[in-house]
Amino acid sequence: MKLSLYIPTGTTSEFHGYTDPMAAFDKIRELTVAADESGFETIWAPDHFMPFGPPGAYVFEAWTTLSALARETTRIRLGQLVTGNGYRNPALLAKMASTLDVIARGRFTFGIGAGWYEDEYVAFGYDFPTAPERLKRLEESLQIAHSMWTEPSTTFNGEYFRTSGVVNQPAGVQTPHVPVMIAGGGEKVTLKLVAKYGDLCNVQEPPDEVARKYDVLAKHCETVGRDFGSITKTSTSYCIIADTDEEARAAVPPWAPMVFPGDLGAYGLIGTIDTIRQRLAVYESTGVDELIIGFQDALNPETIRRFAKEFITS
Repeated sequence: MKLSLYIPTGTTSEFHGYTDPMAAFDKIRELTVAADESGFETIWAPDHFMPFGPPGAYVFEAWTTLSALARETTRIRLGQLVTGNGYRNPALLAKMASTLDVIARGRFTFGIGAGWYEDEYVAFGYDFPTAPERLKRLEESLQIAHSMWTEPSTTFNGEYFRTSGVVNQPAGVQTPHVPVMIAGGGEKVTLKLVAKYGDLCNVQEPPDEVARKYDVLAKHCETVGRDFGSITKTSTSYCIIADTDEEARAAVPPWAPMVFPGDLGAYGLIGTIDTIRQRLAVYESTGVDELIIGFQDALNPETIRRFAKEFITS
């Protein structure tokens, strides 16, 4: 199982108290370089514009951040966890992804989802349609992106989006196209979209639920004639390293239920080194190919290096 880093961009108020935005971004760069040097597979950046909580702390936009970090790294892959489909025109998104893949020299993964953070949509003036409509919009966006990456020109007339003879050059570096991660565990629609269009999936649930969702995905793959093994299965966890399990569980942040279903302290990477090793094994046993990890001590590069020494390079 590969291990990746959920890079802090400010969504959980990591930069609360910072008064110099350049110093804050330098910290993101320092963490990314540490992950690159330590053997992490990918850095994944959240596509949000405001913190999950009181306003005012710095939050950095994902696409421009990853473009900068692509030129500060040499090995590690980069992606979004995940782009909110409703925030940008889908043809523009496909063009941005193509360009970022070139900037990253073929190390980019295009992460996308239907979007969920209604407060953010409202604050930035975006429409927030119903969940079924957001998913329909997501499928149209995926169709446009695939065509723009693989066809000489794209004309698309959907219910929500249109293009007219759009030519996308360069289309990126990777073949047959930039890989796509689709996030979400919706059994009837989202996982079906993964089976049809995704190269990676992301299910952010407790491990037993992750395994069940992968089983659902496998059935969708069978229905559409897709090789289930061709899809990289990812999940997301959160790490708090402490001297005792009790100390670690007491430090679970109050915002955790917004993004991690259930009792995070009972299944996340929360505890001593030995406990974390056991929980990593549980994730791997569920079929996770790549586990994406956010850290409580998010701005400390030594935490990244310590984790890598224990679980990646040992």
